[in-house]
Amino acid sequence: MSARNPGMELDLEWVSKVRVNHQAVLKRAQQIQGRKLPKKQWQAAWHLRAVTCIDLTTLAGDDTPSNVHRLCLKAIQPVRQDLLESMGMHDKGITTAAVCVYPARVADAVKSLKAANSSIPVASVATGFPAGQTALKTRLEEVRMAVEDGASEIDIVINRTLALTGQWEALYQEIRQFREACGEAHMKTILAVGELGTFGNVYKASLVAMMAGSDFIKTSTGKETVNATYPVAIVMVRAIRDYFLRSGHKVGFKPAGGIRTAKDSLVWLTLMKEELGDEWLRPSLFRLGASSLLADIERQLYHYVTGRYAAYHELPMA
Repeated sequence: MSARNPGMELDLEWVSKVRVNHQAVLKRAQQIQGRKLPKKQWQAAWHLRAVTCIDLTTLAGDDTPSNVHRLCLKAIQPVRQDLLESMGMHDKGITTAAVCVYPARVADAVKSLKAANSSIPVASVATGFPAGQTALKTRLEEVRMAVEDGASEIDIVINRTLALTGQWEALYQEIRQFREACGEAHMKTILAVGELGTFGNVYKASLVAMMAGSDFIKTSTGKETVNATYPVAIVMVRAIRDYFLRSGHKVGFKPAGGIRTAKDSLVWLTLMKEELGDEWLRPSLFRLGASSLLADIERQLYHYVTGRYAAYHELPMA
């Protein structure tokens, strides 16, 4: 992970002056989606880069210690060894960026990774995920418990009501408390952009979250009807750029929800490269929240190496 973002005093004047040109954002998103994507070995290299930025996630109601264990093994060896050997990448230590689970499963994930002698971090969604509608005291306690169980990254959800009603001071104070509860754990703040209404609100919520000390800002829980979209991402990464120019602190970005294909991952990497530069193309500042994306990337790599597509049973999750 990169250096922490210490945050700053809430600058309400900056927040109140925010204006977003809706049409310009949509046009820019179209441009990025229309870019020619890398081919052949360049594409394979970008796919491997995407793998190293994935927060491999399971957030199902029927999660068990055994499926969390399988997920951890997949995070450690995300691409089949023979494929990596064919590409000369078998000794590069390619793993996913993190394993992301519910707080109740953190201890299981930590135990599995420790047993495998892996240093992959465990991330946990906390604070009443996905709606964030439980009492503040309960949400703070959930963060502390996940950290105690060994989570080194916490994905918090904001109280959307505060953002929708423009209560930026209250939102700032709430996120500050979450940051304190995280202790040494890095904090990713989920804005649930599909529920924020306007690009202006998304930009303002991004700024407030960063001022309050978020190490990453994240688009969605993956449970809303609208999740990560390119226009919203452009608004968020421009807020990240403005915050960096004003404060000198780099904040990471994590799109999540609906990112399923290898091609999607290439568009996201292109967006980051063009908007924020190469420095943001690494797991310390960029994550892809996904559960099924890895399977499609591995299929594309299999095709690159063998010239044919694998059946899904040839590339099981673990």
